[in-house]
Amino acid sequence: MAIQVGRRRGIAIEEILDVATAAIIGGLIGARLYEIGLEWSYYSTHLSEIIKVWNGGLAIHGALIGGAIAVFIVIRNKTYNIWNILAVLLPGVALAQAIGRIGNWFNQELFGLPTNLPWGIIIDQAHRPLQYMNNLYFHPTFLYEAKLLGLLAIILYYFARKKQFPCSYIVAIYLIGQGLIRFSLEFIKIDSTPIVAGLRWPQVVSLVFIFLGIYIARQTFLRIKKSERSPL
Repeated sequence: MAIQVGRRRGIAIEEILDVATAAIIGGLIGARLYEIGLEWSYYSTHLSEIIKVWNGGLAIHGALIGGAIAVFIVIRNKTYNIWNILAVLLPGVALAQAIGRIGNWFNQELFGLPTNLPWGIIIDQAHRPLQYMNNLYFHPTFLYEAKLLGLLAIILYYFARKKQFPCSYIVAIYLIGQGLIRFSLEFIKIDSTPIVAGLRWPQVVSLVFIFLGIYIARQTFLRIKKSERSPL
């Protein structure tokens, strides 16, 4: 997907692979460190579990932050245009997130509160929190998120293929979309993350993403308007 969009925008395959590789490595490291930080009360007494990534424990916000840091490290001494690179990569990032959420279904993790809705899913007792042991059906929040992220990926891909559409707008759409999806679903998700100012920690981080996206969109809009007013 990224290579196809990159061709339309005139970005070399080598640049895409260079940045994508760094983003994947940084994302995995960031996802694990972020999760360990959030659940330190557990990992501090189970140190051997820290390296057992195959048992789960990869936080998406940590992956995005770690991936972003890795990307900036890679491009700091290069002539890559960061906005172009991000615009090419983000549709695939959103799609990868959507596919990853389906894995939560098989692991019966990150599900939502009990529900009587017809699409509620059965969660085995071994995976239910104690307070919901007598409930059978739960919100499939991971499927909600997978579908919404899939829709976000389509939107991003549509705009990324338009050569004249500003790349920074694509970054803004991703940040706002990702932030809104996660912020909203946290209200019905069973979660043990810390509470900050009445909000769950993932919601706080999601708000940062949303405001950053709005800021980028605003700055892009002002820059375009300024260029339109500039005399020839």
